[in-house]
Amino acid sequence: MNISRENIDNLSIILKVEVEKADYEEKVEKVLRDYRKKANLKGFRPGMVPIGIIRKMFGTAAKADEINKLVSESITNYLTENSITNMGEPIPIENSDEKIDFERQEKFEFKFELGIEPEFEIKLSKKNKVPFYEITPDEKIRNEYIENYKRRYGNFITVDISGESDILKGIIEQVKVDSSDTPVRAEGVTIAINVIDDKEIKKEFTGKKVGDAVIFDIKKAIPNNSEIAGLLKITKEKAEKIEGDFRFTIEQIQRFVSAELNQELFDMVYGKDVVKSEEEFIAKVEEEISANLNEESNFKLSLDLKKYVLDRVKFDLPETFLKKWMLKNQENPEEEQIDKYFGNFLDDLRWQLIIKKIIRDNQIKITEEEVIKEAEEATRYKFHQYGIFYVTDEQVSNFALDMLKKNEDETRKIMNRLYEKKALDTLKEMVTLDAKKVSLEEFDNLFK
Repeated sequence: MNISRENIDNLSIILKVEVEKADYEEKVEKVLRDYRKKANLKGFRPGMVPIGIIRKMFGTAAKADEINKLVSESITNYLTENSITNMGEPIPIENSDEKIDFERQEKFEFKFELGIEPEFEIKLSKKNKVPFYEITPDEKIRNEYIENYKRRYGNFITVDISGESDILKGIIEQVKVDSSDTPVRAEGVTIAINVIDDKEIKKEFTGKKVGDAVIFDIKKAIPNNSEIAGLLKITKEKAEKIEGDFRFTIEQIQRFVSAELNQELFDMVYGKDVVKSEEEFIAKVEEEISANLNEESNFKLSLDLKKYVLDRVKFDLPETFLKKWMLKNQENPEEEQIDKYFGNFLDDLRWQLIIKKIIRDNQIKITEEEVIKEAEEATRYKFHQYGIFYVTDEQVSNFALDMLKKNEDETRKIMNRLYEKKALDTLKEMVTLDAKKVSLEEFDNLFK
C-alpha cells in the first residue's frame, strides 16, 4: 500500500491511496472463512459449505468492505503520523472514466480531498480592553420580582360583581335563528372579559352578577373564528357561518388575586421556613436579582469577548473544501442557502478552533464532579422553567445523575459547555475587563 500527498493550497490537500492484492487478500480470506463457519445453506451441514460457494456468494462484498476499511485506516494513520488535523470528513474524488470493479480488479487507486486545520496564535494581553457591563439593581427591579412571585402564586376567588379583568362561566345560546336551524347552545363556557375585542360589549359584561344575562354580537366581541369555535364547542367551518346575537347567562364570576406577602408565600417560593420575615424575603429576592443580573452581564461579556477575539485573531480556513463538504453532507443541498449562511458558519468554526486551542495550550481539564454540578444546575433551571421552585438538593442530584447515565447527547453538551466556560475564563484573564455600571434599561438597549 502506498499513500502520496498533493497540496492544493496551504490548507487543502489530495491524498492518493494505492491498494494492491497483497494488502487485502489475507483479510478477505479470513472473513470468508468466518462466513463459512456460520453459513447455513440448504443441502449442506452447518459450517460445511464449500469455500468456493462462499466466495462466489460473498467474495465481492467482502473484498469491497475490507478495502474500504483498509483505506479509511490508512488515511487515519497517515494523518496521525504526519501530525495533520483534518476538518470535516475526507471527500472522495470520483473519476467518471475509471469506474471501480471490485469483482475483477486487483489493484485500486483512491483519491480524497481533505481540509487541514490551520495553525495560528492568540496574541492578547492586558492592553486589550473588553467592556463588562455591571447592571445596577434598583427598587423597580426588586418590586417587579416581588410582584411576579405574588402573581405566580396567586389564585382565583369567586366574587359577586364582575370587573373588567374577571372570568365568567355560564351558558351561551344563539338568540335568533331560521326556523329550519337548531340554535347553537353550549354549557360550561368560560369568557375572559379582557379578551373581548369590542369596547362597548366589554362594558356590557362588567358590573354584572350571577344570574344576569348579556346579549351581544359574537362576531364583534370575538372576531376570530377559531376562538368562536372553541367557545361554542363547534367546528371552525360552522363558526365561520355564525352570525347575529348570542345570550350569555352568568353562573359564576371569578377574579384572579395575587398572593399576599406573608409566610405562606415565603414558604412556596423558597421552601418551608427558609425565610421567616418580610425583610428576609426581600434580602433573598435581592440576592436572586444580583445572581440573575450577573448571569446576564456575563452572557453579554461572552458575546463581546467572542466578537473582540474574532476581530483580532485572524487565520484562513479551507473555504473551498468546507463548502464542498457542506454540499455533500446535506440531504437537499442548495448552494444559494449555503452561501447565505457561510460567513456565520466560518465565524462559528473559527471560534470553535480558538476555544480548542485555548483548551489545548492551557491544558484545561474538567472533572466528574464539575460535570455533575453543571448537570445539577441545568436540572434546577429546567425545574424553574416549569414553575417548580421548591425542590430538594437530593431530588435535583438524583434527576441530574439519571440524565447523565441515560442521555449521552446531553452529557456531551454539558461537557462542551464546561470546556467553553473554562476557555472563556482563561480569555478573561488574558485581557482587561473594562467595568461599566449601567441600569437595566441601558443594558437592554445594548442588544438593540
